[in-house]
Amino acid sequence: MTGAHVTGAYTGHVQRARNIAIVLLIAAGVYALPGGGRAANIFESVLLIGFGVGIGYLGLRLYRENRLALYGLGDRYRGLLYGGLALGMFLIVAQKRMWQSGIGELAWFVLAGLVIYALVAVYRYSRSY
Repeated sequence: MTGAHVTGAYTGHVQRARNIAIVLLIAAGVYALPGGGRAANIFESVLLIGFGVGIGYLGLRLYRENRLALYGLGDRYRGLLYGGLALGMFLIVAQKRMWQSGIGELAWFVLAGLVIYALVAVYRYSRSY
């Protein structure tokens, strides 16, 4: 076998076990060390900010790639699309607080229905000729 590279049969298992051990060691450090909970909260905040920036960048890319199609919808349906997306984001953020009362939960489901209706109406309009 000239030029062939032979690896062990258990290479994948060993790497997987090593990675699990590293994660468990970090978790034990966060649990046992003083101030570990605070460090975990900071890490979580940084991670969530990173996800938020990533989602914002994805939205920007989608907008730039589909700008012509969005302007082709017309003002009424474009406003309906943007309003539906904004209301959907509001419902995601306010879900815990709205579900604390019966009327809030009912309002949440009514507004979620409006979001679905708005998005379906825009989709149907965009597919019509």
